[in-house]
Amino acid sequence: MTKFVLGKKAGMTQLFDESGIAIPATVIECNPMFVIQNKTVEKDGYKAVKVATGDIREKLVNKPDKGQFAKAEVSVKRTIREFKTEEDYTLGQEIKVSDMLAVGDHVDVSGVSKGKGYQGNIKRHGQKGGPDGHGSMYHRRVGSMGANSTPARVLPGKKMPGHMGAVNCTVQNLTVVSVDGERGILVLRGAVPGPKGGIVTITSSVKAK
Repeated sequence: MTKFVLGKKAGMTQLFDESGIAIPATVIECNPMFVIQNKTVEKDGYKAVKVATGDIREKLVNKPDKGQFAKAEVSVKRTIREFKTEEDYTLGQEIKVSDMLAVGDHVDVSGVSKGKGYQGNIKRHGQKGGPDGHGSMYHRRVGSMGANSTPARVLPGKKMPGHMGAVNCTVQNLTVVSVDGERGILVLRGAVPGPKGGIVTITSSVKAK
């Protein structure tokens, strides 16, 4: 069974096991998902299910999405995602986090990392800085960007200052510590990408041990 969950990062905490060792944990708020479309090989070329979660005002939803929600007889939702799966679901079906995951499962979590703005090479690429002495005049600058007359240009891929963070990234093989289907709360061991309130997608681990 292909497992998938949509959630919102609530924050981090710590738990303690039987021997008293602290375990870093992330709490994820997982409201029920509703199936709004089934994609088939015959019509779409692949099999997948489209789900939605999180309430939103109807005036903020565009007409194509409103039509899809109306067809599935589901109230309009904020977040829509599509997952490839071989299982069959019915339109309007409600899926809770406890229907998908159980304690001990291994999952991959994807989200948008925290944005850091415009950063220099030391923070962005982990490069070493220059001497701290007042006379060096070289502390946190980039340094040489390449040769002078040959090739007389900066080669593509050169590590330079620029925008850092706010990219899609995935943390693999996290363990499910706790699942509360009634309250819609999922607790994972370790950290997941993004800030508090960020949307994350949770799927079956591709490297489960």
